Amino acid sequence: MRLPVDDEIYDVNAVWLGPPGKTLPFRARYVAYGVGAAVFVLLQIAERRLGIGVGFFALAYTLLVTVGVTKVILRVVDHDRPLSAVLRGLINEVNAPRAQKRGKTSILRPARVRAVPPRPGRIRRRGRHSAVAELNDRATR
Repeated sequence: MRLPVDDEIYDVNAVWLGPPGKTLPFRARYVAYGVGAAVFVLLQIAERRLGIGVGFFALAYTLLVTVGVTKVILRVVDHDRPLSAVLRGLINEVNAPRAQKRGKTSILRPARVRAVPPRPGRIRRRGRHSAVAELNDRATR
């Protein structure tokens, strides 16, 4: 026997439908307006810092990028994971302690490296049985 889920209350999106007959041409959740406004302002600040002037095409491209970025952000936001939880998770991930991986720096000057040929009786064998072969060589000497 399957029991129906009790999540029907979450099927309703918190959207503004407007007055009867005068609705917006798109459906957006209330959180989308706030996120979109914040993204738009941040993009405008970035454009001014880069020296991009205010013009029709700059504004049009900013609006298009704002809509795209807002859609990407709101793909992870729903009633189970609100925007505040997503932002807190992002902040925690960015501020998490990381292991320090520093490599050792060394300078190799070829003029100071001497190539020493191996002695004739001391050739090391490599492979699975190199330790056994080395012991046998020592025993025969």
